[in-house]
Amino acid sequence: MKTQPFPLHRLTRRAALLATAAALAGCGSFGKQAPAGGDIHVMTSGGFTAAYNDLRPGFERSSGYTVKTAYGASMGNAEDSIPSRLSRNEPADVVILARPALDALVAQGKVVPGSQVDLVRSAIGFAVRKGAPKPDISTVDALKRTLVAAPSIAYSASASGTYYETELLKTLGIEDQVKPKSKRILSERVGTVVARGDAALGLQQVSELLPIEGIDYIGPLPAEVQRNTVFSAGVAAGSKQPEGARQLIRYLNSPAAAPAIAKTGLEPLTAR
Repeated sequence: MKTQPFPLHRLTRRAALLATAAALAGCGSFGKQAPAGGDIHVMTSGGFTAAYNDLRPGFERSSGYTVKTAYGASMGNAEDSIPSRLSRNEPADVVILARPALDALVAQGKVVPGSQVDLVRSAIGFAVRKGAPKPDISTVDALKRTLVAAPSIAYSASASGTYYETELLKTLGIEDQVKPKSKRILSERVGTVVARGDAALGLQQVSELLPIEGIDYIGPLPAEVQRNTVFSAGVAAGSKQPEGARQLIRYLNSPAAAPAIAKTGLEPLTAR
């Protein structure tokens, strides 16, 4: 749980996408099969969104399915969170979210037992508004000083934010000083809040910060207090396309998908 985050892939965005598309198109399990057709409904949380958005078009081309997507947090009771969507019986074939939350959905009968597949490992990082001074978070002591000095801090309502508000601040011994000026963000990216100037410092999964315009990524939490989250996929219990759902999960977990995943700041947990 305290490993260093996976380094960002050095391929350019265009080169990575072209290489990934070509490799995936050549995978025997995808590119050579007859198109299946129909819709696959996916619910995905923010940590995997950037990678998923890059990979989805290739799956549609190679499989014949059309993928329809709903986005939401892994946990919490926000109207658009994945648990809330499932409780309203919104259509779902595949759900992609933090592994503890996925396992909870299995226990609730919302996801098929044994269908869980770990896709990526994600680290937590910080960002500031573009052009703002970048505070030091390179060590635990520096992180403490930065959090105490920050006038306002935004954090997510999902896995990284839960860790921040329930464990990290206590571990650092600064909960009483920092929590009152921290704001839990619902149904919006933390980076977007920081880019608007509504918070001086933002904490979220690295893969959720990197795509946001108007912010500067500072870096990850120090290794001693880092909390890596595994994001996993499962087949929804009410799926009307269970085979298509499994096919999509295999696609996202394939070795050929790894470059596109890595460039978004995630560590691929590729099937061997």
